Amino acid sequence: MRKLKLVMVGNGMAGVRTLEELLKMAPDLYDITVFGAEPHPNYNRILLSPVLAGEQTLDEIVLNPIEWYAQHGITLHLGKKVVDVDRRRRIVKAEDGTTAEYDRLLLATGSNPFILPVPGKDLDGVIAYRDIQDTNTMIEAAQRYKHAVVVGGGLLGLEAANGLMLRGMQVTVVHIAPWLMERQLDDVAGKLLQKSLEDRGLRFMIGASTAALIGDRDEGKGGRVMAVQFKDGREVPADLVVMAAGIRPNTELAEKIGVHCNRGIVVSDTMQTITDARIYAVGECASHRGIAYGLVAPLFEQGKVCATHLAEFGIGRYTGSQVSTKLKVTGIDLFSAGNFMGGEGTEEIVMSDPYGGVYKKLVLQDDKLVGACLYGDTVDGSWYFQLLREGRKVAEIRDRLMFGESHLGVAGHEGQNKAASMADDAEVCGCNGVNKGTICKAIKEKGLFTLDEVRKHTKASASCGSCTGLVEQILMFTAGGDYSATPKKKAVCACTDHSHDEVRRAIREHRLVTMDSAFRFLDWRTPNGCSTCRPAVNYYLLSTWPKEAQDDPQSRFINERSHANIQKDGTYSVVPRMWGGETNASELRRIADVVEKYKIPTVKVTGGQRIDLLGVKKEDLPHVWQDLGMPSGHAYAKALRTVKTCVGSEWCRFGTQDSTQMGKDLERALWRMYAPHKVKLAVSGCPRNCAESGIKDVGIIGVDSGWELYIGGNGGIKTEAGQFFCKVKTAEEVLEYSGAFLQLYREEGWYLERTVHYLHRVGMEHVKQKVLEDAENRKALWERLQFALDGEPDPWFEFDKAHVDTRQFEPLSV
Repeated sequence: MRKLKLVMVGNGMAGVRTLEELLKMAPDLYDITVFGAEPHPNYNRILLSPVLAGEQTLDEIVLNPIEWYAQHGITLHLGKKVVDVDRRRRIVKAEDGTTAEYDRLLLATGSNPFILPVPGKDLDGVIAYRDIQDTNTMIEAAQRYKHAVVVGGGLLGLEAANGLMLRGMQVTVVHIAPWLMERQLDDVAGKLLQKSLEDRGLRFMIGASTAALIGDRDEGKGGRVMAVQFKDGREVPADLVVMAAGIRPNTELAEKIGVHCNRGIVVSDTMQTITDARIYAVGECASHRGIAYGLVAPLFEQGKVCATHLAEFGIGRYTGSQVSTKLKVTGIDLFSAGNFMGGEGTEEIVMSDPYGGVYKKLVLQDDKLVGACLYGDTVDGSWYFQLLREGRKVAEIRDRLMFGESHLGVAGHEGQNKAASMADDAEVCGCNGVNKGTICKAIKEKGLFTLDEVRKHTKASASCGSCTGLVEQILMFTAGGDYSATPKKKAVCACTDHSHDEVRRAIREHRLVTMDSAFRFLDWRTPNGCSTCRPAVNYYLLSTWPKEAQDDPQSRFINERSHANIQKDGTYSVVPRMWGGETNASELRRIADVVEKYKIPTVKVTGGQRIDLLGVKKEDLPHVWQDLGMPSGHAYAKALRTVKTCVGSEWCRFGTQDSTQMGKDLERALWRMYAPHKVKLAVSGCPRNCAESGIKDVGIIGVDSGWELYIGGNGGIKTEAGQFFCKVKTAEEVLEYSGAFLQLYREEGWYLERTVHYLHRVGMEHVKQKVLEDAENRKALWERLQFALDGEPDPWFEFDKAHVDTRQFEPLSV
C-alpha cells in the first residue's frame, strides 16, 4: 500500500512531540516531511536561558538530533520557511522553491514575539528573545556593550535579564504592570521576586510605559539604539533592548491560505482546523475553545490527541487544560495554579516568611482548593494541583493544608517514601505530562539507573528541571541499590567551571588576597564576575586570609553595604545588639529617644530577644546609630545574629546552669564573626530548653554536670533539629568547642550554605574528627577564629576602619 504523506510546517517542541507519539502508534503509516524555518533540529526552547547564561550549550539542549529524523525516515528541510500552501492540489511551497505533497498537513508554526509599536523599534540592537539566533545576538552584544534594557517582566524577560547580567551587562527591566510576572504570581510573591533579583544586581522600572527608543542615526553611526525613553520623560541608556513583552500565535501562513483564525488557528477537539479536515494544528499557534496555550504541558497534551487521529485510531479528544505553572526563575522556585488571586466568595490561607524567602497562599472556595501561589518552597505544588483538579473537599485537612502533604500524618511521605506513596497516575513532570507510572515502567523495563537515562527515555525533568528532585526520589525507590546519582561538580556560578572547594583551595594554596588576583589566577570566564560569585569569592578571601585580604564592599549584598536590613518600602531596619538578650534602663531610654527623634514608625521585639526599629530612612541611619551608642546587631549580615538565652540558674527555680552569662560570653566572643550564612546560637539553662537551643546552628543546654552541645539546627520553614555534638563540663570548653566548629564551618562551608546543609554535605563524622577527636586541631581552629575576630571593626562606630562609604547615606539632590 502507498504510504500517506504527512507534511509538518514548524519544527518545534509541540510539533515534534506529535510526531513522536504518532511514530509510537503507527510507525509505517506516513512518509513524513518537516519544514523548519530555523537552521537547527528540534531543541528545548525552555532551556535557552541557561544557554544565554553560559550554563549550557546548544548541543546540550537539542531534543531530537539530525540522526533522529534520519532513523525514522523523516525528510527534514532546515532553514526553509513555508510561504504558501495549494490546498486544492495539496502542495506545500517553501521560500526557496522547495515543494512537498501532502495527504495530511500539520501546522505547528508556534508564535511570534510581540514588538512594542514605538518609534525606534527597528533600530539595530533592538531584538526579541525567542530563538537561538536571538540568544546568540545577546551573547555577542554582551561582549561589546555595557547597558541592556529588557522590556517585559515576565518569565522570559527575567531570564533574559539574568543571563545578560551574568555576562557582565548592567541590566534594567522595564515592566508596565504593578509587579513582576503578574500572570503567574500575586502582588506579594511578585514583589518578593523583585527584591531577590535586585539583591542580585538587576534594576527595575515598575509601572513604566515605553514611549520611544532613541538611536544614534543623527551621528551617522548606523542607527543603533542608545536609550529608552518613557512617557514620563525619563530615559535610561541602552546599547541593547530586548523585547520580551509577550507572544502572539503565528497565523501568517494559515491566514494566507484561508484557514479560519481567531487569536490563533481555530481547531476542534481532534486538533483539526474547522476549515479543512486534512489540516491539523498544535502548539502555540492553535486556538482551542478560544484559548491559545503558551505552556509546554497543554501543548504536549494536544500533540498526543492529534497523533491518535493522524494514526487513524479515531479516538481521543482534547477538551482543554487546567494549567499550573511550576518554574525556576534565576534559581528561585515558583508555582501557581487556578484562581490564585482569589476574589468574591473565596477565602485565603497565607504564610509569609520574607526573611526566609518563602511565601504561600492557598485560595479556598466551598471547602475546596481553587488556587495556589507558592514562592521559594514549591515542593508541594504538584499535590496542591492534584487537589485542585480533583475538586476534593479539604475541610478535614484544612488546619494542616498549608504545611503540605508531609504533614498529613500519613506514614511514608518524606524522602524516598514520598515517591513510594504517590499513585501511579500522579503527575511528576508537568512540562512533559509524565506521571509516576510511566517513569517506574521505563526504569524497570529498560534497566535505567541514572537521572540522565530517565530523562532520555521519558523526558521527565528534561525541560524546566523543577521536578528533578522528585524524579530522583522515584529512581532511588524503584532502582534501589542500583541507583546512580552521577553527581556533577557544582560550579560557583556560570562565570567559571571551578567549584566552591576548588576556589577556596586556590586562594589558600596560592595566597590570593584580592578579587582581581583570584579572578585572573582562576581564569574566570567573566573577568569581573557577577552578583552571584563576587560575594562568595570576597568571603573566601576574607575568611582564608584575615587581616591580609582586601575586602571589596561592592561585592557584598545591599544589606551588608548599607549595614542595615532594607525593607520592602525602601526604608531600613535597625537591630542594636543586646548581649545574650539582656538590656538595661539606659539602653531602653536611648532606644525610646531615637524612636521619637527620628519618627521611627514600628518598634518590635524579635524572636532572637532583640528590639527591632523598623522604617528608618537611609539618610538617618548614621545618626540613629550614633544616638543609640550600641554595638551593631549584624541583623543584616551573613554573620552571627544572636545568642538567645533563658534566665537560667540566676533566676529560674529549674535552672541548672547560668545560661544568661554563658550566652553573653559567647556573644561577646563571636559577635564580629562573618560566616558563609547567618548563624544563630542559643543557651538554655536546663533540659526544658526554653531558649529553643535544639533548632539553632549551635545550641547549648545546661545539665547538672555541665553543658550539652548541639549543632546544625535550623528553625526556618523546614525545621531541622540540631544533632548532638558533645558534652563538656566548663564554660571555657563551651567557647572553645563551639568556636572551633564555627571556624571549621567558616573555612569549609560554601557561601550561602547554612550549617545544617554543610553538615549534610560533609557528615557529622568529619566534623567530630576535626573538632572532638583532634584536640590540637580544635585549639588551632579556636585560635584562628580569635585571630580573625581580634580588631574586627564595628561598622557603625569605626567607619574608616570598616571601609564604609558614607556617601551612600547622603540623600540625592533633586
